[in-house]
Amino acid sequence: MNLIALEEIGQTKYRYLRCLDLKRWDDFADTLTGDAVAAYDNPVAGDPLRFDGREAIVGYMRASLGPEVITTHLAGHPEIEIDGDDARGTWCLDDTVLIPRHRLMIRGSAYYEDTYRRCSDGRWRISGTGYRRTYEYTLSLDELPSLRFTANLWAAS
Repeated sequence: MNLIALEEIGQTKYRYLRCLDLKRWDDFADTLTGDAVAAYDNPVAGDPLRFDGREAIVGYMRASLGPEVITTHLAGHPEIEIDGDDARGTWCLDDTVLIPRHRLMIRGSAYYEDTYRRCSDGRWRISGTGYRRTYEYTLSLDELPSLRFTANLWAAS
């Protein structure tokens, strides 16, 4: 196995998650191929989400996870298979979404199923991504009377 490619693919996935959480949309877009597809389970809203193309994926994330939404996405336990300039990977996801204005927290876990492609610039990018939830729950922040945000990167000062 090509250990360098394995590490580069892992860094691509971590960058995807970090840039999503930090709302660095241009950097997030750069983790995806132009023709990337995404399919995310979405129990809290009902119907699963599906996007065709980098612009559709980034546009949805930018509109849905703006500064009023706080997220943390953690992925681990990767299983990656490389075949030349293509690869497949599975990652365990643990995520938290906080929406203070709606006094809502969403927590859950899932398994990402990804495909990757080494692009003409030599960098690995995600060509397909998605997950199906293993569990998800919501919690009203009003149920936690002692809850107080002591930091929020996107809160107005």
